[in-house]
Amino acid sequence: MREPWRSSAGGVAWWAVEQQPTTAPAPDGPAHALETVFRIESPRVIAAVARIVRDVGIAEELAQDALVAALEQWPRDGVPDNPGAWLTATARHRAIDLVRRRERYARKLAEVGRDLEAAPYHLDAPADPDDIDDDLLRLVFTACHPVLSAESRIALTLRLLGGLTTAEIARAFLVPEATVAQRIVRAKRTLAAKGIAFEVPYGPEREARLGSVLEVIYLIFNEGYAATAGDDLLRPALCEDALRLARVLAELMPKEPEVHALASLLEFQASRAAARTGPKGEPVLLRDQNRARWNRMLIARGVLALGRADAAATGAPGPYALQAAIAACHAHAYTYEETDWARIAILYGLLAARSPSPVVELNRAVAVSMAEGPGAALEIVDGLATEPALRDYHLLPSVRGDLLVRLGRTAEARAEFERAASLARNEREREMLEARAEDCRRAGRQG
Repeated sequence: MREPWRSSAGGVAWWAVEQQPTTAPAPDGPAHALETVFRIESPRVIAAVARIVRDVGIAEELAQDALVAALEQWPRDGVPDNPGAWLTATARHRAIDLVRRRERYARKLAEVGRDLEAAPYHLDAPADPDDIDDDLLRLVFTACHPVLSAESRIALTLRLLGGLTTAEIARAFLVPEATVAQRIVRAKRTLAAKGIAFEVPYGPEREARLGSVLEVIYLIFNEGYAATAGDDLLRPALCEDALRLARVLAELMPKEPEVHALASLLEFQASRAAARTGPKGEPVLLRDQNRARWNRMLIARGVLALGRADAAATGAPGPYALQAAIAACHAHAYTYEETDWARIAILYGLLAARSPSPVVELNRAVAVSMAEGPGAALEIVDGLATEPALRDYHLLPSVRGDLLVRLGRTAEARAEFERAASLARNEREREMLEARAEDCRRAGRQG
């Protein structure tokens, strides 16, 4: 699992890139309509049903039952006017039947059954947005409960809230499908065995649990933004899923500054997508990017979300707010030379004080190198050489190599880039680092 503070704000991974996803047009018809609707609506369907059965595993099964019913009825009767409400109503009715059938749910039926039947859910009637949102928020906090491992939280969140299949999650993280399936099954069993309440926590518990929720969304985006391993540097679909989850959470929790801050950070980062890879998918350095291709609409959304975070804040900025502020500095610079590196260095210093981490300190070194020169930054980087967390972290020798190049010490830089390439698990990163090592070798010959 990647270190949580790997630079999604534009420091260490200043050369990381993204590419715009492209999708082929899908065929029309009820089957395609159902596939599209279910991917979008499944989180809300599962959330609505989980409120009744209090078990996310059973809720997902009932949502799948509703999908099967739709596959049988829609081709025959046509797609309903409100397909999402149809799926929710069908799954909801089956949940009520299940509660009735099981004696161990008798008390629960007595508590919720009367209210459910007193306000019947019409198949084609729009859902009550407030009810759905409350349920969805409960599902977010349940799927990201700290009782689960980080890997399980990510897999379960993508399954229940992202609408991804087990195979899609496995492809995204380059792990066997069976591994993902086991994580999801274990996560559901753990939630049931621990008796985790399907609810939104309040008070101190909510603050503690919110951190887990935000971290899961952040890690999902980071894995799409700079893939840990594989042939592709980016997995745009994961970035899209994380950004969508962040936006949903910001709407559900408008008074939480760090929620808006995370949404802002992801908006800023996603705005660079079109400019961050070349024609063959090769990385394009931040200083070489065509900033005219940065998505100004997403930048505007990032600015708006950061403003909401500032308005909701009652104390010192949190870690996501600081990272969003760093990303905003890059977004506001129309050229690389206009970047306010001094401010970025200060913000990284605040982030290091707020959330101490050797990776944050490495990011700060990059900013210091631009604000004060490579010599000052090299002192910081050399001080991190003995950090156990960075022992096999390929970006440490990569950053050091860049600093040495700028200091004219190309022979030493070549060794650093070669070491970084040997540690990199992503093929695109490895290729770029090997190319930089070769550039140093040629520069040494010419010197």
